[in-house]
Amino acid sequence: MKDIPANKIEIFYLLALCEVDGIGVVSTKKLINHFGSAREVFKQKTNDLLQIPGMTSARANAISKYREWEKVSREIEFAEKNNHRILSYLHTDYPNRLKHCDDGPPVLFVKGQADLSGGRMLSIVGTRRLTEYGKSITKQVVKDLVPYGVTVVSGLAYGVDIEAHKACLQFDVPTIAVLGHGLDKVYPSSHTQVAKAMVEKGGALVSEFPTNTKPDRENFPMRNRIVAGMCDATLVIESAKRGGSIITAELANDYNRDVFAVPGKLGDERSEGCNRLIKSHRAALFESVKDFEYIMGWTVTDINRSIQKKIFVELNSEEERLLNTLKTRGRLQIDELSLELDSPMSNVMVNLLNLELNGMIRCLPGKFYEIC
Repeated sequence: MKDIPANKIEIFYLLALCEVDGIGVVSTKKLINHFGSAREVFKQKTNDLLQIPGMTSARANAISKYREWEKVSREIEFAEKNNHRILSYLHTDYPNRLKHCDDGPPVLFVKGQADLSGGRMLSIVGTRRLTEYGKSITKQVVKDLVPYGVTVVSGLAYGVDIEAHKACLQFDVPTIAVLGHGLDKVYPSSHTQVAKAMVEKGGALVSEFPTNTKPDRENFPMRNRIVAGMCDATLVIESAKRGGSIITAELANDYNRDVFAVPGKLGDERSEGCNRLIKSHRAALFESVKDFEYIMGWTVTDINRSIQKKIFVELNSEEERLLNTLKTRGRLQIDELSLELDSPMSNVMVNLLNLELNGMIRCLPGKFYEIC
């Protein structure tokens, strides 16, 4: 095991403890609270560990026999190399709302400098199969939130999540994405440019998972508890009766946070979840951001802040060509644009995102794009 810098010792042993088989979130915190630090936990003999309520011989032996120190060292080196923060649940920068959740992760990996304990935090979640109605609602909500000084949290997934993040970038609303995998990747990969722009504009990517963790299905319900726990309230925009957004809403209720839902058309599968939340009194009916004033007590913090569409936008030559092509040809898919412009798909995606954030084009279902 390499020498550990003095200021990294505790986070080193905390990461190691999180890696031990059978030691979950609650057990990790219980051990640290009892012995005083993660480092002290690893100094204990098996019999001492067994004095902790709920500790089994298998778990105690797993701690005593843990030897994956190099793996932990690589995790810290990766964070340092990429300017990531590793936050213990005892750290001052750890989300203060999440500290009050018993199942809050002992460690968070953070890319970006966003304040994770902002004055007002709202999670916006919903279906991956977003309708045009849901898309317009998502954008309007974010736009109307500007004078309230709110930070928006979501999960960078298809549908409501990505539309919320993109709207935040467009209207300069701070936004944080909670991921279901390590910070060494972005999933889905098509959202890489949005994730990069979020970090560059003062937002953040957050995960409890170490590097090389794949975006497996079971990770996302775990991710949802962070989305709910970080925030004062959760807003559900379009959701089927089952799915990740309903899980997030239920978790928010369990944490005694406020939940709001946008009502939808009767019989529409993608609104069934929202309508049920409202009907069962597990969510307040959401009509506009004025509902946050009424229920949350949020008031406008900067009434004079204005949102202006960017009239004079400085475009590079590729963006100009792309825009002219859409003006001439009309609605096109991204692969058609790539062929038309004889440009790599990755370059086209970056230019499309910039034009969309500047309010010059819009994305339609099926990866079609058109002039606004």
